[in-house]
Amino acid sequence: MGFLLMIARAFINTFGITQPGPKGERNMAYYIGGLLGLIVLGMVGALAAFLMVRR
Repeated sequence: MGFLLMIARAFINTFGITQPGPKGERNMAYYIGGLLGLIVLGMVGALAAFLMVRR
């Protein structure tokens, strides 16, 4: 959870979003972590599709 909170804080500070409370920060960490997970799954899926088509 610490890694997700670090990423959420970096995102919040980078884009100048108003600092949320502890509960909001935790929700933001889960949301950003979920989006990053979806991006990774999409990249793996695209790579798998590319390798299947290439054969």
